[in-house]
Amino acid sequence: MYDIYHFLFVKGGPVMYPIVLGSIFALALFLERIWSMRRERVIPPAFRGRVRSLVRENKLSEAEVLCQENASSLANIVGAALRESDRARGEIKEVVSDVGRREVSTLERYVELLGTIAAVEPLMGLLGTVTGLIRAFQRVEALADKGGGVSPGALAAGIWEALITTAAGLIVAIPAYLGYRYLQARVAALVVELEEDSLELADRIADSKQDSPAAEKARAKKEQEQDPK
Repeated sequence: MYDIYHFLFVKGGPVMYPIVLGSIFALALFLERIWSMRRERVIPPAFRGRVRSLVRENKLSEAEVLCQENASSLANIVGAALRESDRARGEIKEVVSDVGRREVSTLERYVELLGTIAAVEPLMGLLGTVTGLIRAFQRVEALADKGGGVSPGALAAGIWEALITTAAGLIVAIPAYLGYRYLQARVAALVVELEEDSLELADRIADSKQDSPAAEKARAKKEQEQDPK
């Protein structure tokens, strides 16, 4: 354990601290996003099938209760549409779009931060290398001022120590960037599926309201008023 600490933080220098902290933070962000983007938390298959069935059967009240009992993104969007089911089709879709944007924002949370870490880590490594080279050449200068010989080995030791931070920064940045790209693709796929399901259910909700007995009665009354004969 001491050897690892000595190699990273003594040989690598103080810049290794933010590099290591960045790696821990990046891993935590990636795992948290993976957990939050589980299908069961975004578009649960069982909930989707059940709410479709209820809307198709015109059981909108039961569907709304089902949405309240479910904490998924799809449930939040469909629940908002059901609460506005007495409005026109266009207004229902507008509500779906508004709530959908908020849910997408929740899905995208911290993803860009992971991308930022992936971009900054190599720069931190480069900074550590530059400062390490400065220290190495300062030691060489000090030896020369004292009249001592400067061996190639001593110079090489200073250079490889300085390169530790560059290697560490790349070791952190490469998997962090891959994780960032994976999360971006995951969000994009979920957003497309979420949008398709939400708009489909919004149409069915609007159709169910139009086909309800109250709506048919209102249409019949309107036709009678227009044609008194």
